[in-house]
Amino acid sequence: MAEAETDCQLYLISPPELGDDFPERLSRALAAGPVAAFQLRMKDAEDAAIVAMAEQLMPICAEHDCAFIINDRADLCGELGADGVHLGQRDGDIADARAQLGRDVQIGATCHDSRHLAMEAGEAGADYVAFGAFFGSNTKETTHRPDPEILSWWSTMFVLPCVAIGGITPDNATPLIEAGADFIAVSGAVWNHPEGEVAAVKAFGELLAV
Repeated sequence: MAEAETDCQLYLISPPELGDDFPERLSRALAAGPVAAFQLRMKDAEDAAIVAMAEQLMPICAEHDCAFIINDRADLCGELGADGVHLGQRDGDIADARAQLGRDVQIGATCHDSRHLAMEAGEAGADYVAFGAFFGSNTKETTHRPDPEILSWWSTMFVLPCVAIGGITPDNATPLIEAGADFIAVSGAVWNHPEGEVAAVKAFGELLAV
């Protein structure tokens, strides 16, 4: 995932509620177009539920050459052999995660609207930094609202990839892509799309192929 340099790619995040049919939904979404990474985000779930879901989803991601990322839990990332872990500001230390997981595992860091946090994350060994929320989101309560210029600044100053996140849809993503986002992270725009996840991924694919 961290190899991306110029072309913006899609980073898919799971919805707040995952039904029994979610593995099938993910399979359809990944088959609909290129998705660079999928993040399993099950904030309040028991470890057993996270592991059980991850064990169903990891082979699907592998089949579609999509990196499988666990949210917050470096320990479960190591246990499952996931491709990476995404850490929020209160969800673990990057250096500790790197020591635990080794160099081959991707580590992402939430940096909100802070250039300082992003630089600290890079120095600590993160493989990518995530800025947001750029727009309002029904998936996750947000308090930070960066300007797209932060993506331009980051991509000009650093080689580490940056992810734009927060309320992104095919209708509002273009300024973020043009500003220099290496990845756009989306959730609700795909899983809540009125025509389904396949139509949503295809819409993003057409946008990113321009």
